[in-house]
Amino acid sequence: MLTERHVGRPRSRVDGPLKVTGRAKYAADYATNGLLHAVVVTAPIAKGRIARMDTARAEAVPGVLRVFTHENRPRTAWFDRSWQDQVGPPGSPFRPLYDDRVHFALQPAALVVAEEFEVARHAAGLVGMECEAETPETDLKRAMTEAYVPPKRRSGIAPPPKPRGDEAKAFAAAPVRLREQYGIATEFHNAMEPHATTVIWKDGELIIHDKTQGAQNSQDWVCSIFGLAKSKVRVVSPFVGGAFGSGLRPGPQLFLAVMAALSLERSVKLVLHRDHHFGLMHRPETFVTVGLGATPEGKLCSVQVEAVAATSRFEDHQEVVVNWPGLLYDVENAAFDYRLAQLDTHTPSDMRAPGAPLGMFAAESALDELAAKIGICPMELRLLNHADEDRNDGKNFTSKELRAAYQVAADRFGWRHRSPEPRSMREGQELIGWGMATGVWEAQTVKMSASILLRADGTAEVRCGTADIGTGTYTILSQIAAEELGLPLPAVNTLLNDSAYPAAQVEGGSWTAASAGTAVQLCARSLKEKLLKAARGITNSPLASATMEEVRFTGGRIVLARDPSHAVTLAACFRELGEEKIEVEETATPGLLSKMRYSSYAHAAVFAEVRVDEELGQVRVTRVVNAVAAGRILNPKTARSQILGGVVFGIGQALHEEGIPDHALGRWMNHNMAEYHLPVNADVPAVEVIFVEERDALTSPIGVKGLGEIGIVGTAAAIANAIHHATGKRLRGLPMTLDKVLPR
Repeated sequence: MLTERHVGRPRSRVDGPLKVTGRAKYAADYATNGLLHAVVVTAPIAKGRIARMDTARAEAVPGVLRVFTHENRPRTAWFDRSWQDQVGPPGSPFRPLYDDRVHFALQPAALVVAEEFEVARHAAGLVGMECEAETPETDLKRAMTEAYVPPKRRSGIAPPPKPRGDEAKAFAAAPVRLREQYGIATEFHNAMEPHATTVIWKDGELIIHDKTQGAQNSQDWVCSIFGLAKSKVRVVSPFVGGAFGSGLRPGPQLFLAVMAALSLERSVKLVLHRDHHFGLMHRPETFVTVGLGATPEGKLCSVQVEAVAATSRFEDHQEVVVNWPGLLYDVENAAFDYRLAQLDTHTPSDMRAPGAPLGMFAAESALDELAAKIGICPMELRLLNHADEDRNDGKNFTSKELRAAYQVAADRFGWRHRSPEPRSMREGQELIGWGMATGVWEAQTVKMSASILLRADGTAEVRCGTADIGTGTYTILSQIAAEELGLPLPAVNTLLNDSAYPAAQVEGGSWTAASAGTAVQLCARSLKEKLLKAARGITNSPLASATMEEVRFTGGRIVLARDPSHAVTLAACFRELGEEKIEVEETATPGLLSKMRYSSYAHAAVFAEVRVDEELGQVRVTRVVNAVAAGRILNPKTARSQILGGVVFGIGQALHEEGIPDHALGRWMNHNMAEYHLPVNADVPAVEVIFVEERDALTSPIGVKGLGEIGIVGTAAAIANAIHHATGKRLRGLPMTLDKVLPR
C-alpha cells in the first residue's frame, strides 16, 4: 500500500487518553496565583424590579472583596457598547446588572467576589433583595393569541418557504383530510460541564478560559463590549464538556468574570450553579399545527405547517421549524407559517438540530396518522410521496439516498413482520409497538481557515480556531492531515478553539467536519506542492519530472506511484528547502463548493420498538435502528457515537425532558437534576446505526455532510408512532409521560 489510509477507518479519539485520565483541562480547571472566586446571586422573582439591594452583611464577611450589583457596577461604556455576537438573534441581548429590571426567573442580580470559593458562596447567601413583583407570562398557550411574524429575520436561518399552489383549495377538495396540533415542551441543555469562565489577568491583558463553542466569537464579543484590543485578549478553550448549542453564544458568566477581573485587576473564576442553567439556556416550547390532504391511495395533494414558538421579550429567537415537509415530500400545494410569542423567560438557545426535531415530530406524527387513516404502511406512504428534488427551492439535491436508508433500516429492523393493527402485538402484560419516521438536517458549509506546520522529523501540527464539543473534531482533522501527508496518525497533533488560531466560525450546525476538514485538506495539498517542488529540485532526483498525480506521500517519503523504488524522503526535501519546518494556512469557503444550484441535506430513516405496560402505562424503548445517509463517513467509530448521542437525545425528548413552569410565579418548578428527568443507562436500548453509502462531490470537496444533529431528528416521532401502534392512543405532546399514556 502506497498511502497511509486513515480517512474512512474507525479510529479512536486522539484526545481520548487526555480525557479518560483527567489531564484534559476545562474552563474551570485553570488556576493562577491570587485567583479570586465569584458566585452569582439570582433574583427571587421572575418579573418586576429590584427596589433595594442589601449587600452589607455579605461585604462584611472576611475575604469578600466586592459585591457587584446594578447599583454599584462600574460606570463605564461597557454597558452601552454593542453586545451582538456571531449567532445572536435580532433584538437587544440580556445585559447582567444593567439596571433594576428583572426579566426572567433565575436572572443574575448580583456577583460576590472573594478570595475563596467557599467564602463567596457563603456571602452570596447573605445578599438581600427587596423586589416589586409583576405578573409574569410564561404560558405559551395564552401568549399565542399575540403571536407575530418576526419583523427581522435571524441571520443564517431560512425563513418559511413561499407558498405554492392553492393549499386551502386543495385541502378542502382532498378526499382524505387531517389537521392536528402537536406540542413540544421546553427542554434544557444540561451538558456535563457547567458553564464557567476563568479570567487570568496580568498587567491589563487577559487570557480567558471559557466554556464556548467558538473562542473567536467570545474574543470578539469581549473586545467589543469592553473596548479592548484583540492583542490584549486571548480566549482558550481546548476541551468542552458538552454544549449542544448552549455554548454558541457568550454567556453571562463570561461578561461578569471579565467585568470583575478588569474592575479588581485580579484573576477571577466564575462557575455557574446547575440551577442557573435552567434560567439561561433552553429549547423553546413550540406548538406545530399540521394539515394534510391526500387521495385515498395516499398521494399528498396539500400540506400546511404552522408553528408558534416561544421567545423572550428582548430578542426574536428563530429556528427552522416548518420547512422540512415541503422539501422532503412531493406535494404541489403547500403553505407554511412561523410565528413567535413573547414570554417572560430568557431568550431560548439553539439546541441540537434547532427547529428540526420540533417540526419533524409534528410532521412525521401527522404522516403516521394519515397512513393509519388511509390504511397504508407508514413507510409506503413516505416512499409514495418521496421528493426527488427540493420542492421548497426548486433545486436538485446534491445527493439523497433516503430511499436506500428506508429500505436498509426496514430490513434490519424486520419491518415486514409488523402487524399493522394497533394493540395487535404483545408479550405478556406488555403491548409492543413499532414505529418509524424520517430524519433530515441541512448539510452546511461555512468559511473556515486552518494551518498545518510540518517539521523535518515527519511530525505535523494542525491548528484551527473552531471547537471540539465532543464530536470528534480533533480526530477527523488529524486523520485528514495524516492521510494527505502520508504520516502515521500519532505524528499529527491537532490544536483547536483558541482565538490565536486561524479564523473559524463556532462549531455548530453540523458544518465543522465539511468546513474545517476542507481547510485542512487544502493546507495539506499546499504543503505537498511545496515538498514535491523541492523533491524535483534535488540533484539527480528520481522525481525530477514527476507530477502530483504521479506520486504518493507515504511513510515519510514521496514515491512514484508506478515504481515505489523511485522516492525522495521528506527529510531530503527539507534539506533542499533549507528549512526545519514549513507552515501553510488556507481558507475554505462555501464558494468553493458550487452549491448555489443545489440543496444539500443529510437524511435518516429511524425505526423504533417500544413496550408499554398495559396497566401502568410505563413506556420502554427496546430497539432503535437508525440508517443515515450523510455522504462520506470520515470515521465510522466517532460517527456512530454521534448518532448514538442523537438517538439518546431523542429518547429524552420523547419520554423524559420537560421544563415545568409555575405560571403564577413564572418560575421553573423542576430546575434541578433530581426533578428534570433525563434518560439514563436503563432507558437506552440497543441502538443500531447504519451508514448508507452516499457519494456527494458537491456538498464539500471532502464529500462529507455533518452528523452531529441528524441523529435526533425523527427519533421522537418514531417513538410516538410506535406508542400509537402499541396502544392505539395518539399522543401529540412531548414528552409522552405515563400519565398521558394511561387510558382515561
